[in-house]
Amino acid sequence: MALVERSQPFLPALRSAERESLMGLGGRQVFPPGDHLFQEGERGMHVLVVLRGWGVVSTATQRGTARLTLGLRGPGELLGEMAALDSQPRSATVTALGVVETLLVPGDRFRRFLIENPHASGLVMSQLSSRLRSADGERRSLASLTVLQRLAARLLELAEGSPSASGSSACPGVSLAQEDLAAAVGATREAVAKALGLLRNQKIVRTGTRRVEITDIDLLRLLAGGYAAPSDGRPEGQDG
Repeated sequence: MALVERSQPFLPALRSAERESLMGLGGRQVFPPGDHLFQEGERGMHVLVVLRGWGVVSTATQRGTARLTLGLRGPGELLGEMAALDSQPRSATVTALGVVETLLVPGDRFRRFLIENPHASGLVMSQLSSRLRSADGERRSLASLTVLQRLAARLLELAEGSPSASGSSACPGVSLAQEDLAAAVGATREAVAKALGLLRNQKIVRTGTRRVEITDIDLLRLLAGGYAAPSDGRPEGQDG
């Protein structure tokens, strides 16, 4: 499971001359909190490079009323490259989490940039491969892990790598509403609330308004690693 990409973002991975060339191909566009950088299904071929802020990538589920969070994209990351390359509708919605400043590059200029800069083209291919592998991992986790295990893994990941992580706090935490956590886990809000209750009762987390603080990170890691929670809620090793 991975919402936050661990590899070096696209923009800083470019060589200096490539970066300077790309920055000269577009203009700045700022999105206010909650605004859509892209919307799933819309037509458009431009790409965005995040300069400041974070966006949440999500897609509609078969139920239609819920959304599944696919990732968090932050400074230096490239967005919209698939539509720029294959001229198909946008595959997901990207929503601004806070103010997001971007570089907007028209699709035709971006494609010409890739043709003229093979190294940059290779970075895009590597990014697409990484995101495809991540999506495959998400599908496996939905099929094989419990809601509690997926929630534990997601809380760890977001606390360690998301913009809402509290690096100065003695207890790492995540500042998201329960419906946002549910979307990130791929479960209903009710199921996530129940799992949070189990973690809270066993003093593994503390919860507040739009806030989950991790108080026992070692036990949370055990749950995320595939350990089962017995009837008393404390993790135990799975029999092998």
